[in-house]
Amino acid sequence: MGRGQRFFTNVFRGWFQLRRSFPTSLLDEMTHAIREGERLHKGEVCFAIESRLAPLAVLEGLDAHRRAEQVFTQWRVWDTEHNSGVLFYVLMAERRIEIVADRGIAREVATAEWDAICTRMRDRFAQGAWREGCLEGIASAHALLTRHFPGNDKDQPDELPDRPVLL
Repeated sequence: MGRGQRFFTNVFRGWFQLRRSFPTSLLDEMTHAIREGERLHKGEVCFAIESRLAPLAVLEGLDAHRRAEQVFTQWRVWDTEHNSGVLFYVLMAERRIEIVADRGIAREVATAEWDAICTRMRDRFAQGAWREGCLEGIASAHALLTRHFPGNDKDQPDELPDRPVLL
């Protein structure tokens, strides 16, 4: 998708449905799923949902991947004891999902495994199944992290917030 098309997508596509697609009840379920899953592994899972990118930022070349990296850095997802932070980033206007994993996880989990989770989530979202897409994505991430980083021997068991954030 070119910059011009991305510009119009971010201005006009269904970004205004953020609260309808992600009501408080879903955010509560996602929080619970993240909190419970983190008890099984050393990872830290964060979730950010953004309705759209600023049109000027799109024209300047900002895309979902770079925005996800910005959020990862701003939220200090990289700043965990085991370098085991994972960020889910959803850009509603462009229907993009990005997963950014810290270096400790990136050494063990192949990018293709994260991409497969993104694809399944995108398929669910395309059907309007926001709840199922999110909860299945979170469960899949926990399964990967449990396989590669089992146990939860962290002194501070919850280093990052579990509640998804609407940007």
